[in-house]
Amino acid sequence: MNAVIVAVLVMLLLSLFRVNVVLSLIIGSLVGGLTGGLGIEKTIEVFANGLGGSAEVALSYALLGGFAVAISQAGLPNALVDWMLGVVGGSEDKKTKRFSKALILSLILLMAIFSQNLIPIHIAFIPILIPPLLIIFNELKLDRRLIASVLTFGLVAPYVLLPAGFGKIFQGILQTNIEDSGLVISASDIPVAMLIPVSGMLVGLLIAIFISYRKPRTYQQSSNMEVKKVGYTKRSIIFSVIAIIAALGIQLLTDSMIVGALAGIIVIYLSGSIAWNEADSLLTEGMKMMAFIGFVMLSAFGFADVLKETGDVAGLVEGAAAAIGDNKSLAALLMLIVGLLVTMGIGSSFSTIPVIATIFVPLCMELGFSPMATIAIVGTAAALGDAGSPASDSTLGPTAGLNVDGQHNHIWDTCVPTFLHYNLPLIVFGWIAALVL
Repeated sequence: MNAVIVAVLVMLLLSLFRVNVVLSLIIGSLVGGLTGGLGIEKTIEVFANGLGGSAEVALSYALLGGFAVAISQAGLPNALVDWMLGVVGGSEDKKTKRFSKALILSLILLMAIFSQNLIPIHIAFIPILIPPLLIIFNELKLDRRLIASVLTFGLVAPYVLLPAGFGKIFQGILQTNIEDSGLVISASDIPVAMLIPVSGMLVGLLIAIFISYRKPRTYQQSSNMEVKKVGYTKRSIIFSVIAIIAALGIQLLTDSMIVGALAGIIVIYLSGSIAWNEADSLLTEGMKMMAFIGFVMLSAFGFADVLKETGDVAGLVEGAAAAIGDNKSLAALLMLIVGLLVTMGIGSSFSTIPVIATIFVPLCMELGFSPMATIAIVGTAAALGDAGSPASDSTLGPTAGLNVDGQHNHIWDTCVPTFLHYNLPLIVFGWIAALVL
């Protein structure tokens, strides 16, 4: 039995049975390590050592949570809510409600896309923007699974397709590893090759909007919302905007989310929007809000290190290659499925590329796939699993924003919907791209 397959299946099955994701990752790691022959002591040692790899990520998310609460206390999200309520107007007219829903979904999608390419802050905007909008979502009876699907599409599809921000990083890694594996390609070919696979994600998004989650869904207006109604002034709004610009600018300048979030928090504190005697409790509240993501990311790094230590990641890729023979159609399908398993196990499409490219690229060349088809296969295989994985920040981010009142389950309301609507179409459209390009 391949340790990667066993560990990933155990982790996913436990998660589906509503076992806490952190516990699922730990148990999956133990099972994977034992299956891979590491032994219990070695597995625990590798898992523990892997935790340090995500310490910076965990601290970044904690400070971003503190920044989000600081911004909320300054009143910017509430000003946005008031504006939205003015647009919605409390009207019961169906056309008005449809327009309001379309406007909200469009703005959320646009912000998610910007967070990858134009303003590369990734999921940092979610705890700032989404919690105060839950009141409006509830009024409009918007299905939060739809919001999660919109957010995840905006967090994944843009970096796969567009060569800017995180997309430039992803496509740079893709080009480098394909060329290191023996196939020279042009960077300008990558967006063209990935157009068909990303079209599959777009189809999944449209299905989610117009079919799967179009019906109203009722949620309770909770009195225990993390982001409470606060007053705001023109001055506090101006300083909130300055804080966001400062956080973004410092992050881009230093390439550190930690320093960027810290800069934003300092601007808010200096503005007087938050009393100094409230600063500690508010920062702690924000850290709690993002603590779940931090712990999952810590566990995911340990989980990934255990899988790598077994050596079965490469074994899985090589085993698939050996089973293919000279069947191009079967080859494309198996390579995509292996990419899905590896990415859901490692938790990062960026880290998956070096693992699969060294085997897949020579195999594609041997089977006669064109360079464009090879790009589509490797790029899609790497992107598969980012949406739908319990340990991916592309699913953890939406859950962190939508579950502040405890009415949105990470697995069944974020991971399962995004897996069905994005991974399955990616496999189909990636397979088509491999055969037609």
